[in-house]
Amino acid sequence: MQIHFSKFTKFFAVAALAVVLLAAGYVAGQNRFGQPKTIIHLVMIKWNPGVSDADKQKAIEGVKEIAAKTPGVKNIWLKAERLQPRDFNAAFVIEFKDRAAADAYAESAVHKAWEEQYVPLRQVSLSIQVSNP
Repeated sequence: MQIHFSKFTKFFAVAALAVVLLAAGYVAGQNRFGQPKTIIHLVMIKWNPGVSDADKQKAIEGVKEIAAKTPGVKNIWLKAERLQPRDFNAAFVIEFKDRAAADAYAESAVHKAWEEQYVPLRQVSLSIQVSNP
């Protein structure tokens, strides 16, 4: 038993397939992003005049040590690509798995030791924490 389709039916089938493929391509091409519940801790630093490049590097590298010793740290970023206001010199970011981990970091002995050593090198810093509802 053979089924014969009219030219209109064939045209309609091809047109419907084209619409489905176009729609699928549009959906696949959409920008996808998530809204994680993690806590992002951003610090921007403006160093005191005269602070050596070696001391600046040690301070930023010290963030790795803090992260390695602090439970709940998911990721760190140590290289500032663009800073505004432009008179700031460095920045780092720490991502915590949740509020409890961020709070534990703030009160940890490792963080306090880092602050005692490196905060005197800075003229000013901005600290911001961001999350999603």
